[in-house]
Amino acid sequence: MRVGRPDETQSEGVSQSHARIAIVGGGPGGYEAALVAAQLGAEVTVVERDGLGGACVLTDCVPSKTLIASSGMMAALAASTGLGLRLNSDGNGPVRVDAPRLYARVRALARAQSADVASRLSGEGVKVIAGTGRLAGPHSVVVGDTRVDADAVLIATGAEPRVLPGAQPDGERILTWRQLYDLTELPGELIVVGSGVTGAEFASAYQALGSRVTLVSSRDRVLPHEDADAAMVVEDVFRRGGMTVLSRSRAAHVSRAGDEVTVTLSDGRAIRGTHCLLTVGMVPCTTGLGLAEAGVKVDDGGFVLVDKVSRTSAPGVYAAGDCTGVLMLASVAAMQGRIAMWHALGEAVKPLRLSNVAATIFTEPEIATVGVPEKAVAAGEVADAVVVKLPLATNARAKMQGFRDGFVKLIANRSSGTVLGGVIVAPRASELILAVSLAVERHLTVDHVAQTFAVYPSLSGSITEAARRLMQPVEGSAG
Repeated sequence: MRVGRPDETQSEGVSQSHARIAIVGGGPGGYEAALVAAQLGAEVTVVERDGLGGACVLTDCVPSKTLIASSGMMAALAASTGLGLRLNSDGNGPVRVDAPRLYARVRALARAQSADVASRLSGEGVKVIAGTGRLAGPHSVVVGDTRVDADAVLIATGAEPRVLPGAQPDGERILTWRQLYDLTELPGELIVVGSGVTGAEFASAYQALGSRVTLVSSRDRVLPHEDADAAMVVEDVFRRGGMTVLSRSRAAHVSRAGDEVTVTLSDGRAIRGTHCLLTVGMVPCTTGLGLAEAGVKVDDGGFVLVDKVSRTSAPGVYAAGDCTGVLMLASVAAMQGRIAMWHALGEAVKPLRLSNVAATIFTEPEIATVGVPEKAVAAGEVADAVVVKLPLATNARAKMQGFRDGFVKLIANRSSGTVLGGVIVAPRASELILAVSLAVERHLTVDHVAQTFAVYPSLSGSITEAARRLMQPVEGSAG
């Protein structure tokens, strides 16, 4: 066992070579935890109801981003005339969406990713039981007639789409995002209810694929919890592309008559389309797990209460992922699961730090964020901070590729120059944010970033340029 650094927590876990670990849920929180525990020598059993990889791989992150990859290609083709290109009208004609093939690819890729997870777990000697597990006390999991005793138990059962009263999904015309991939056609007129991350991503994707999209937002703008500048860019792109964005509008009822759906708003307006996609949040999959009997506390919403090393209120029981409601990202779920196993098996661990988590919204363009948000600076929650924003339109590579929407924003401490956070709105912002994440994680200064070579021309060059804008002149230097 290694000695912990000052910012680490030393666990008094069970002996690794004899430990028995039971994990309920095979999503990122569960399977990543299983890999860690197996590599540390524990005997690991994973109970999964729907398939390894969980909802993340089978119905959420993997299929949605596969769909978005196709929509991104369509968006690029649509913008190609601005680059001096013209689609050939001979032969096969202009590119069109082959919906059955599109959805078949999405489903196939999800299954393949699930198979990869299964292969990896099998290679590490992890036992997998197909079925629905529940706790029979803090050190036992029951799956049908099978009982799995364990020294430590991890709950990683995830969450499922919230359903509005008066808007019951039918899987054909009124849908949650987990039901989209069983469609055989592209929605002609899609009404998306909810303008958070999931709603914005699917609205963006289907608009690029050719659907006429109406986005119903209960707030003043789309993505109300995100960086305001970034949200404004995305909403402007939506509107320019022909999307109808209904701000300050709340859906009260959704009904279907044949091939038409009607979304009735709280003010009486009726919006009609061919399909309705409900993206109004998540509820934890914690009902029927035997949590109360095992001494595991949940909050008023049913989410499992955990500390920063994934412990629940019951000794020996940990929880990870969306069922905790901590931050619903696959990367966070995976880290929670790893931390749980390191702690349970006696390793020194660093408590979960959400302030350094990078997140991306896969709209077109993408929004990627990390660290301190600008609204915290504006509210006075972060003192002595300075912000700079460079529009993407000034970047040479962006001009070459025809990108005009987006920016790079850096936030730093005015006195020390330490990089505190950043926002990138750009194509592939999910890849570009790593540079800012490294700066935030390793407490680099704007001088460190500014003095790093960036390829010219490149979008990443705007990150180093933003850092140069934040550099403070040395006192007494010639100016």
